[in-house]
Amino acid sequence: MAGIDVEADGRRERRYVWSDPAATAQAARTTGGLELLQRLLRGELPPPPIADTLGFRLTEAEAGRVIFTAEPAAWQYNPIGSVHGGMLATLLDSAAGCAVHSRLPAGTAYTSLDLAVRYLRPVTVDTGPLTCTGEVVSMGRRTAFAQTRLTDSTGRLLAHATSTCLLFQVEGPVDGAMDGSAVDATEGPAAGAA
Repeated sequence: MAGIDVEADGRRERRYVWSDPAATAQAARTTGGLELLQRLLRGELPPPPIADTLGFRLTEAEAGRVIFTAEPAAWQYNPIGSVHGGMLATLLDSAAGCAVHSRLPAGTAYTSLDLAVRYLRPVTVDTGPLTCTGEVVSMGRRTAFAQTRLTDSTGRLLAHATSTCLLFQVEGPVDGAMDGSAVDATEGPAAGAA
């Protein structure tokens, strides 16, 4: 939930809330990827904080394919008056990763090895609702390859991305506090994996 307040001098303030990601992170270690995504869709698990921070949400999930939606907002703008490419890249990366995750069994995680983005059109508040579809292209034992498409409400292609994900095994509970007070960043690729 986000709120925007406009100050007397025209400056704006954005406030939002997010949930502690511990329950979702723990479920990701013990639940198959598709079931985890479906639990997120049903509201049984809270969305990851990045979704609340950037204002996008998972709206569909099936094996090898996911859809996210977002609404462009002025607080996402770069200095030239369009939605920042980093915000769009995060949305594309999330769709690619979750498409891969939807094909993973319990105990297997992933992390992005690369993300190649092609921006085709500017995105502004006038663009309207965005749909980002991620699909698995190929799955191997150690890597997976996915592609994503970002479109407007008329189906016009705004951006396209491809991603390679590293697959690895995880075990045990999530370590450390989820509020960032005791995070060990020395764990290698698994430290940032979803």
